[in-house]
Amino acid sequence: MQSIVYLQFKGQAAEAILFYKNALNASNVRIIKFGDFNSNENANLSDSEKDMVMESYIEFSGNILMISDVPNFMQSVIGGVHVGNNVLISIIGASDEENREYFKNLAQDGKVIMPISKTPWSSSFGMLVDKFGVMWKFNTDAAKLVSP
Repeated sequence: MQSIVYLQFKGQAAEAILFYKNALNASNVRIIKFGDFNSNENANLSDSEKDMVMESYIEFSGNILMISDVPNFMQSVIGGVHVGNNVLISIIGASDEENREYFKNLAQDGKVIMPISKTPWSSSFGMLVDKFGVMWKFNTDAAKLVSP
């Protein structure tokens, strides 16, 4: 298991990905947009939000930087994206059991954005804001997105 740096934006993720890809001489870039799947029917995404980046990986010099946009339905939970909450801690490669345990512990007195569940890209994915306002993302199978 490992944790990585994750940056969040209000619609500028694609621009940021291009910037960081070039600035860091990235060896591998992978992007999934919100419109690439339809697993959250409660989201009511607009066409512009469907074009937003949901998950991305930028691999450089043995490191990974992840970047995504935060559509309106998620911003309403976290109070908008601002300097300070645009960085989150992403736990990748943990077992489903580890994710469930960490998620349960960190969710105490916090706010769940997306409960731990199986998604089209991960056997165990979830998001929350802990009681200190720190955002956490869990993604068991994140490495699948990095591999070509």
